[in-house]
Amino acid sequence: MAPLAPFEYPVEIELLLVSPEHAYFGRPRDGAADVPTSYPEAAEVVAGKGLVGDRFFGKAAHMDAAVTLFAAEALEEIARELGTGPLDPTLTRRNVVLRGAELAPLVGEEFTIRSGDGGDEDAVTLRGGRPAHPCAWMDRVLATGVHAAMRGRGGVRCMPLTDGVLRRGPAVLVSPVRLDPARAGVAVRRPRLP
Repeated sequence: MAPLAPFEYPVEIELLLVSPEHAYFGRPRDGAADVPTSYPEAAEVVAGKGLVGDRFFGKAAHMDAAVTLFAAEALEEIARELGTGPLDPTLTRRNVVLRGAELAPLVGEEFTIRSGDGGDEDAVTLRGGRPAHPCAWMDRVLATGVHAAMRGRGGVRCMPLTDGVLRRGPAVLVSPVRLDPARAGVAVRRPRLP
């Protein structure tokens, strides 16, 4: 039996964030650290290590979660629910903000993002590791209530499986599982065990 063809979804890479240091540590009431952060047009990805220049690059404790993807629609839905007005996606400190991608089904899956001209250099294969749970900092830096509202839609932490470059702008997400882009902002709550 032949394998099923992958599903392809047009997406937009709206933001790339690379920072060599953590901005959110300690107590949120003390405020975020002022750390160098860049929002490049393109970010180099190294298999098994992450985004070149990022705080998680090559860190053993973060190999399975070196790159975090986040859906732009999730933050927009949170803002709508809380009535805050637009929220700044840079403050989530997620590495890659995508538009048009339901991310929760990618946990445990290998998938590819083709950006730029879509050539081999502009294709990065990732393995969805685990959900990216929000931290209490979200209430401090975005708005009161964002921490709770972001649960179930904080993104996906991934391990890069191939070298390549991610580029801002139009891209294609190639998934082995069917995704529903209309659900990109919907919180996915996993049932609690008794």
